Amino acid sequence: MDTFKISQIHFLRKFIEIKDEYNQLVKKRQEAIMKHHLVYYGHEKLRQKADPVTEFDSDLVSLSEAMFKIMKKYNGIGLAAPQIALSKKFVTIDLTSYDKEKLVIVNPEIVWRSEKKGPYDEGCLSIPGIFETVDRPLEVVVNAYNLDGEQIEIKADDILARVLQHEIDHLNGIMFVDHLEEYIRKEYTKELKKIKKMNKQALF
Repeated sequence: MDTFKISQIHFLRKFIEIKDEYNQLVKKRQEAIMKHHLVYYGHEKLRQKADPVTEFDSDLVSLSEAMFKIMKKYNGIGLAAPQIALSKKFVTIDLTSYDKEKLVIVNPEIVWRSEKKGPYDEGCLSIPGIFETVDRPLEVVVNAYNLDGEQIEIKADDILARVLQHEIDHLNGIMFVDHLEEYIRKEYTKELKKIKKMNKQALF
């Protein structure tokens, strides 16, 4: 067998290996998207502090894709991993409707908050149908990592500052209703009980 034919055989084998690896990766990402679903107020994962992400790999990329799919399905602009029952310090943000780029942040930490605060009506995919005004700092600085494991700093104001604070709260077991006055929370007692039952429905 001449050298040219041997080279062709090696090339074909390598091509098949790469194709198989690609197909496995696509399958893995599709499975990740299918297996994740929202959990709702009352679910234990929403009240736990999330664990730091330690591995920056293709699984993390698949997770981000799955979370963006869920956000699109439910018209969300932010999603934290605990909202799909994963104890990971991982957040996806989609503010493209505000002319901003999509954002994936890993192990985020707010390192500075402005003293000036402002009100804004907030809602949450894990507490559907409830919207209330929450006062938060108008500006924040967040240290985090991107999907490649590179450290990043985010200086945010306006809607991005709001979403960052809301989602990072989730990583600490805090929900936006926790910021409300007790008498306001009590007004939603019946609604919150109904939302808790959605966790059982989500299992089927």
